[in-house]
Amino acid sequence: MAKTTGAKTTRPTSVTVRSFQVGFGDCFLLTFNYGEADGLPRRHVLIDFGSTAQPKRGAVPMTRVADEIKRICGGKLHAVVATHRHRDHISGFGGKPGKTIASLKPDVVVQPWTEHPNAARGANEAPEVRVRAKGFVRALAEMHAIAEASLKEVQALRTSATVKNQLRFLGDDNTLANRAAINTLMEMKCTHTYVNHGSKSGLESVLPGVKVHVLGPPNLTQSRAIETQVSEDPEEFWHLQAAAARRVTSGARAIFPRARKVSGSILPLETRWFLPRVESIRGEQLLEIVRILDKQMNNTSVILLFEVGGKKLLFPGDAQLENWMFALKDAKNAKATKKLLAGVDLYKVGHHGSLNATPKTLWKLFSRKGGPARRNRLTTVMSTMANKHGSVDRDTEVPRSKLVTALTDESNLVNTQKLTTKAKFVNEIHIPVQSR
Repeated sequence: MAKTTGAKTTRPTSVTVRSFQVGFGDCFLLTFNYGEADGLPRRHVLIDFGSTAQPKRGAVPMTRVADEIKRICGGKLHAVVATHRHRDHISGFGGKPGKTIASLKPDVVVQPWTEHPNAARGANEAPEVRVRAKGFVRALAEMHAIAEASLKEVQALRTSATVKNQLRFLGDDNTLANRAAINTLMEMKCTHTYVNHGSKSGLESVLPGVKVHVLGPPNLTQSRAIETQVSEDPEEFWHLQAAAARRVTSGARAIFPRARKVSGSILPLETRWFLPRVESIRGEQLLEIVRILDKQMNNTSVILLFEVGGKKLLFPGDAQLENWMFALKDAKNAKATKKLLAGVDLYKVGHHGSLNATPKTLWKLFSRKGGPARRNRLTTVMSTMANKHGSVDRDTEVPRSKLVTALTDESNLVNTQKLTTKAKFVNEIHIPVQSR
């Protein structure tokens, strides 16, 4: 709600969007400037704070990023949004940098509904839906066990370096090595909101004059699409797979403990081609499993649209196709949502520039796209790092070359990869808005 002073309604006069160079990860600080005349201080919202890989040039530790955020905020952060629990979005909340952020005493922490301690017990859900929700949330937790076990198993396999590197990267992003970050978020002494499509964000209390639309993720009462990548029965499939993976890597006793063990060059002649081939296939299978769970976690990502003084800023985290299709096609308010998105002024490029996080249906909606001469041209902001995720051979590289071309040709693209010095590790975009 806007703050009313006499006959005037208080709204921000401008918004500053800062994107930090964190390599493969996201870290955005939104500063809503209200102006001295309104008697309100600036309000600061941190959206994600994580990384899984640092660039060779311009890398700065997350502790320095945290210190810079503290300096900009003047020691007070008003809200934190953790779009989902992938490490490249929340790892910074662990350890020393996390303590720095916590010391800024945010008033609100926003996370997806899947992070709610009682996610399976929503009072407005029918019993059968609560069971599905319980299974889905449990499935997400079991995914971490699969990723961790897959990482251990692949170390001993004779598979390609490419497969090992991709599995190591994806597996690390999905393991619970970021437990400290999750705990920091949970333990922040403030209001915690766990959102789904159409719910209140909780940010209204700290951002006078700003409308915040929650466009995703849907919960299971709204859409089952986000769980289709898990399995037909999320209560069982991932749980069993995780248990099997643990047994494979737990050092269980061999079936034939007295049998002679052979390996490498002393394998029997007839098996020297077969066994390495089997191990290579197993590596590919593990990679595909972890890719599926990686995409599944992305589909729980929070999507926020900030509307202030005629300007619209879209921050979708890593939301992918199923998440977007609910908001744009299946939701009862899909028509209104598409109309709302048409006038977006700033778009935080989804999932570091992956193709299915910016579906064509969404891209076509943006009416402010155009050539360099276009007035009030769309601004796009991308935090990414090439050669860390996806495959050129599979047309899944991140950032996707076709998307980058479209972003460059039809918008004012701000790319964190352009920050290649330690002296400058943050981009700053200043957006004037209509204050009255």
